[in-house]
Amino acid sequence: MVVFEGHCRAPAVLYNEKVMCGLGAQLNETGALDPEGKMRALGALRRFSALAPGLRIGALCGVATAAIREAVDGPAFRDMVEQETGIRLAIASGADEARLAAKGVLFGNPSADGVVVDLGGGSLEFTRIRRGEVTEGTTTPLGPLRLNAFDLAGDAEDEMDRHLREIGGEYTLDGGTLYLVGGSWRALAKVQMIRSAHPVQVIHEYRMSRREAEALCDQVAAETPEELIALPGVSANRVGFMPLSAKLLKRVMHWTDPGDIRCSGFGLREGVCLENLPESIRSQDPLIAACREQEMRRARAPGFGSELGDWVQMVLPPRSPREARLMRAAATLSDVNWRTHPDFRAEGCWETVTRTSITDVGHEGRVWLGAALVVRYKARGKRRLAEMPEVSLLGEEELDRAEKLGLALRLGATLAGAAPGILQHSRVFKTDELLTLELDPEIRGFAGEEVDKRLGHLARAMELEWELRFRD
Repeated sequence: MVVFEGHCRAPAVLYNEKVMCGLGAQLNETGALDPEGKMRALGALRRFSALAPGLRIGALCGVATAAIREAVDGPAFRDMVEQETGIRLAIASGADEARLAAKGVLFGNPSADGVVVDLGGGSLEFTRIRRGEVTEGTTTPLGPLRLNAFDLAGDAEDEMDRHLREIGGEYTLDGGTLYLVGGSWRALAKVQMIRSAHPVQVIHEYRMSRREAEALCDQVAAETPEELIALPGVSANRVGFMPLSAKLLKRVMHWTDPGDIRCSGFGLREGVCLENLPESIRSQDPLIAACREQEMRRARAPGFGSELGDWVQMVLPPRSPREARLMRAAATLSDVNWRTHPDFRAEGCWETVTRTSITDVGHEGRVWLGAALVVRYKARGKRRLAEMPEVSLLGEEELDRAEKLGLALRLGATLAGAAPGILQHSRVFKTDELLTLELDPEIRGFAGEEVDKRLGHLARAMELEWELRFRD
């Protein structure tokens, strides 16, 4: 059960609980749901139903996937669940399951383009998304619970190829992007992140080249669960099927021919959430929406971030739409850690963007935002950044731009006192030699030593002289 915050484009997860039941563990042998799995699932659903009123859930939506869809006793189990818990399970078709997984990817990355592969316990779904639009999707019976019997007999890869050969042409990427959805894929990515010492330990939007992913698959496929569970952060619930999942991913890459592999922290659950949002919310930029939500809840003067975002782009004209968007996100987050002790505000900002569930920004984007906000709050932020391994994801030029943005944010917030309605009465001009801050008569009294000092910090970073003047 996942409970999403209501009426937000990037809703926070208010509650999340999972029980691994293995409903499809015997589907190949008996065609029916696993008896023990049924009891575990029913117990979990009873608990979820009991929790719902206290969590003030407005709508409780139940979705059943491959195991219940394909089992001969699936409809009877659905009716039992409704009778005992009040939860009516919608049994998703294979196409529905594929579509909702792809919607989950779009929940986090609205302009995604490529093929989504969603690995569940009993099935593997493929869906193509083209520039943010979900198109065709299909399902295969290649979930680990179903493949396990073939693996024990040594026939798993033949079974994979038998199904993948039938659909491979429809989902050939020719070097495009393969999006991985599902806990088993995330567990594999976690291994790669640990062993490569990736500096940002966030699965969502983690990227691998095909070569890296193939090497990972070969390594994990040859390992025992005991070797894998010894790695920090690897789920004990997943290790038993990780070698098999690794073999499957390698065969999927063979048949789809990707050049870029990206992990999604979102899937079917978020796809259901996205489908239930009104268009006015669904069409919002998820990164900017998440930053604005944080500003509304945590900043001293919500709305100042939008003004600051316009102002810093006058100081540092963005070089691309991506940079403009990151500048606006940084400005929106620039005051959300004001309650933190001054000695730790920079670290608080860093945590805000490198560890939380913002999306559609990438790991490099997270680090870029974090670097800008560290410098916004810390006079010697550049020295602090040099100590952070995460900044290795940025090139020297990108880091320099983030540092300059941080100094511009610091100047703007100091000039206005982080209050709306002030920055619009100021302008910044830059020549080859001079950075000028000009104030209107209405805010003449806002000038002072601290403003001049911040202006000097920014000008020196830009290798310019500086001037503070007043408009007549």
